[in-house]
Parts: sequence; structure tokens; C-alpha cells
Amino acid sequence: MGELVFVGLGLYDQNDVSLRGLREVETADFVFAEFYTSLMSGFSMKSLEERIGKKVTVVSRRVLEDENGEQILEKALRSKVAFLVPGDPMIATTHVDLRIRAEKWGIKTRIVHGASIVSAVMGLSGLQNYRFGRSVTIPFPENGKASETPYEVLAENKARNLHTLCFLDINVDKQRYMTVNEALRIVLVMEEKKKEDIVGLDSLAIGVARAGAEDVIVKADSVKNLVDFQFGRPPHVLVFPALKLHFVEAEALITFADAPEWVRRMAG
Repeated sequence: MGELVFVGLGLYDQNDVSLRGLREVETADFVFAEFYTSLMSGFSMKSLEERIGKKVTVVSRRVLEDENGEQILEKALRSKVAFLVPGDPMIATTHVDLRIRAEKWGIKTRIVHGASIVSAVMGLSGLQNYRFGRSVTIPFPENGKASETPYEVLAENKARNLHTLCFLDINVDKQRYMTVNEALRIVLVMEEKKKEDIVGLDSLAIGVARAGAEDVIVKADSVKNLVDFQFGRPPHVLVFPALKLHFVEAEALITFADAPEWVRRMAG
């Protein structure tokens, strides 16, 4: 019987993986990795391979989604395979799908969790985890047309007085990574089209760049001020807080995210 172990790499570089994760990789017969679901901007494959003493095969979206991960599953039928993924393994639905397929093939699966951008954003900003609603990805516009889904999710969460975590689109093949600035402009264009008063220039937003890195940036301010704020290198993530904040959240944003003093008036 084979085995497939999903190992979370964490947020920033090869040093973020847990000791348990390293042990699983070191004892694996084959090691695969993917980097199309998220960007680890400080990651060095050479350093990781030197540390674990074996070669890592990087697979593309096509291998996992179009070919159903069969390259990985065939190895895992009779061998121990470690599959390395950015962040926490089961945040991306494509990894859940692979695990389901493995179990149906009779392959034992296990998970070694890693730091996730979801928990990192909460910790960096001070926003409380139970006050987040449905999260959403803001994709790059296709043929000049932006998806309306992010706006709809923002509207749902605003109506429930919940925070919204927005993942920002990446295109690894084109080395294109959406910035907080681009995402805000996309949302503002959608507001201009829908006119439902969900997000305006005076709305509070939080941009996070390079979570997990020493040069992480966490900045909370009005949309009009964040649109031109320089967050630096990707990856970026965006949060739209609820209409009302807990007083601890307001204090945390001022302390940790350099939020303006008027944020205190949102507490209540």
C-alpha cells in the first residue's frame, strides 16, 4: 500500500515548513510540489533540495487539474509520496480533489498543516477570526470584463456586518501577480457599475504584502489612500472590514496597521 502525504510549506520561504513536514519529506520515496496556487516569494528550491537530500518534481496546473494528478497518484500506489504545497494544503480546492481521488484509488492520505494566509491576515491585522464572512478571489478581468462575484460577496458580508478576505489573482505562467492597488481599482469600477454603495473611496480597507516575510507590510486606510500606496513586491492580499469593529479590532488596526484615528469611531 502506498501513501500520499500533503505537506504545507507555509507562507514565505523554505524555512517555514514544520519539523514534522521535513521529516515526512525526508522519508518519502518521491517528492512533488506545486506553486501555481500561491506565491512564496522567498522560496529557494535549491536550498530545500539540499536540505532534504532529494529531487523535487514541480507539477503544473495542467498535471493536477487536466490530468487529475495521475502522475502523482501512480507513484503513490506503491510508494510514499510527499506533495508540497504553499500555505496550508487543504485551503485550495484542487488539493482536496486530489486527496479524494487518492482515497478512491486506495491510497492512504495524511496532512501536515502549514501556516495559512487566512490565519496570518487575522494575526497581522488584529481582526477577530469569528467575524470573517465568506472569502473571495478577485480575478484579473478577462477581455476587459471583471467578474461580479467579488462585489456580490462583499455585499453579502457587509449586510451581515462581517469582514471580507479577498485573495488576489495570480498567473504563474505569465509571472503576473495582482496587487492591492489593482484589486481596489477593479472593485471601484464594479461599484461605479452596480452603484449599490458597497465600497467607496472613503471605505476602510487593509492591504497585506508578503505575509511571513521580515519586510511584511500591513496598512489600513481609506480606499482612496490605499489605491496609490506602495506595498512593494507580491504576494498581496486585501481585506474589507465590517461596518462596525470591536474596540479591540479598532485599536489593533491603529497599532499594527497604521490605521488613521477615525477608525476608532467604527467601534461599537
